[in-house]
Amino acid sequence: QVQLVESGGGLVQAGGSLRLSCAASGLPFSSSYVMGWFRQALGKEREFVAAIRWSGLTYYAASVTERFTISRDNTKNYLQMNSLKPEDTAVYFCAAGYLNRDYGRDSAYNYWGQGTPVTVSS
Repeated sequence: QVQLVESGGGLVQAGGSLRLSCAASGLPFSSSYVMGWFRQALGKEREFVAAIRWSGLTYYAASVTERFTISRDNTKNYLQMNSLKPEDTAVYFCAAGYLNRDYGRDSAYNYWGQGTPVTVSS
């Protein structure tokens, strides 16, 4: 049974930092294995944040480039978020799947965590 468990969300002031973690279990290894982060703000659609391939290759949404960093350690992945802005406020979801393209498309991912809320105050 595949499980993704996020942690690390919380309340932070604008300009601050948070580190999200996602622990995955039950995922069979494949070179096309990708772990990603999406977020959904209140009243908005879920949007892509970042993704990392098993090889370590990373992809970012334009809105978070140079502020967020995704990394991986075996079956855990991390999203380091710096210089946070109020518009980063959302529920952040960890996702995993086997894909070679469309990293920014949520339907391309097979597995999802429950989400962890991030609130950035101004």
